[in-house]
Amino acid sequence: MRIATIDHAGRPTLVVRRGDQFVDLSVAAPDLPRDLLSLLRAGALERAGQAAEAAGDDALVEAAGASYLPPIGDPEKIICLGLNYRDHAIETGNPIPDYPVIFTRMTTTLAAHGKPMILPKAASDFDYEAELAVVIGTGGRHIAMDAALDHVAGYSCFNDGSIRSFQFKSNQFTMGKNFDGSGGFGPELVTPDELPAGGAGLRIQCRLNGETMQDSSTDQHIFDVPSAISIISEVMSFRPGDVIIMGTPPGVGAARDPQVWMKDGDVCEVEIEGIGVLSNPIKAE
Repeated sequence: MRIATIDHAGRPTLVVRRGDQFVDLSVAAPDLPRDLLSLLRAGALERAGQAAEAAGDDALVEAAGASYLPPIGDPEKIICLGLNYRDHAIETGNPIPDYPVIFTRMTTTLAAHGKPMILPKAASDFDYEAELAVVIGTGGRHIAMDAALDHVAGYSCFNDGSIRSFQFKSNQFTMGKNFDGSGGFGPELVTPDELPAGGAGLRIQCRLNGETMQDSSTDQHIFDVPSAISIISEVMSFRPGDVIIMGTPPGVGAARDPQVWMKDGDVCEVEIEGIGVLSNPIKAE
């Protein structure tokens, strides 16, 4: 199943893709929660899929030209892994980490598919980072690695837009990763049944103005999805709707010679095999 949040008739609307159309769940299943976070917390994702399959034509919405919102607009936690691709760690001259490099993002950083990622006034070194996003469906703590994938609701694309000068002002990454509107997220949440276990072996690319800048595979993850869930849950409890951002492959702008930064008017795309294409124009603040 592919589920998205769109702006339809002036209101956020939860939809399920059916070919070139969407099923409006507020019509197909009016008793279900109206946003993805609430749907996950109610444990009703499977019911949403069943309702979408049974929906009549009155629930259909054209997908072409849809105005997207982030799949989950207000997750409780957005947890990011840094240096989590072996080939990216090598290109940056860093040792292969033996424990995940963790930082967090705030919800104000999220930019939906088709919406601008914002180049801030504070700096010009705005870098792209294609990443796999993992959305938690079932919460928990002390999650065993062999049970971790049972906690996943689905996967999406993420562009971890980074202001490098702020990222390295101190010995942690948070400020450079949390400018408003700097992180592309979407377009859809794809449920695990449509993908290899743990999103493994998927080709992941980033294109800037049509030029391929990153091209790798999620097999390059140092800490795969089950490992990340298990390790993080040693420290904190996961709740439905929490998001894990799994790190970026090599080819980032900061590692190029000359360096490449996203500019006002650019278009950046993240494509992950089996999930889709996240596209964001770049707009100066």
